[in-house]
Amino acid sequence: MTRPAIERILHGLVDLHCHSGPNPLPRRFDHAQAAQDGARLGMRAFLAKSHHHNTVMDILAMGDRLSGLKTEVYGGIALNNQVGGINPYAVELCLRMGGRCVWFPTISSSAHVDHHNSGGGFPKPTIPLSMAQVDVRGPDGALLPEVGRVIEIIAETGALLSAGHMAPDDIRDVFQAAKEAGVRRLVVSHPNFVIGADPAGCRELVELGAYIEHETSMYDPEVANVRWSPEVLMDWIEQVGPEHTVLASDLGQVGRPMPVDSFIRVGSALLDLGLPEKDLRQIVRVNPSYLLGLDD
Repeated sequence: MTRPAIERILHGLVDLHCHSGPNPLPRRFDHAQAAQDGARLGMRAFLAKSHHHNTVMDILAMGDRLSGLKTEVYGGIALNNQVGGINPYAVELCLRMGGRCVWFPTISSSAHVDHHNSGGGFPKPTIPLSMAQVDVRGPDGALLPEVGRVIEIIAETGALLSAGHMAPDDIRDVFQAAKEAGVRRLVVSHPNFVIGADPAGCRELVELGAYIEHETSMYDPEVANVRWSPEVLMDWIEQVGPEHTVLASDLGQVGRPMPVDSFIRVGSALLDLGLPEKDLRQIVRVNPSYLLGLDD
């Protein structure tokens, strides 16, 4: 696959998982720089993710730098302890100011805390930060009332609900409640990392309307300590189906590749393994465009 050919196939992609800055964790680029670089590949848009704060305010403050760029930038909020956990008021502010995504607990989830031993394996923050676990269930095991209110706001605004780094049982119950409330956009990120889900379990989540997102950073041979080979990703796509799969980057960290370059390498590897071009377009362009609310 030649460079011009893969660039043509990937043109118009949407990245649902970009860790641009500002952020307490060291970032390689900010939101505007990421958008400028995305133009190399004709990137349509990306979703700026922070584990610590509402990125919508960053984007609004960068309006002058983002104006005129071809790659659009959208924000959202992750429900970790830095925003008060399952905080409907913070969600309401974010989404009514233009946010497109709510990530349920990521670095504050029990699954993440168990996996990373309270943050081990992540870069050291540039400022001192306290960490606390955020649960979606009360002492009785039922979903907290605040979870229901957050879901209501997501349904009202048509935003994307991400499972964050929750455990499979919590994802299932939150997604079931979301489906019943009328939420149409659901996504699970890196199911085989932190979360510990398998293809069979993810097919059950797909029945609830979910899409399964994988990250180029976990299959890119130029990422230090890459976790899996592209063959593993290909197997996931075949088991879940390209119509329910999303490919995102999960990049932006200092010392790691630019998202554009990683998409090119992993996309090329998938094509070499036999993934049809139309299926690659489905997972990098069609599905994420829908989930971000760019196309209905």
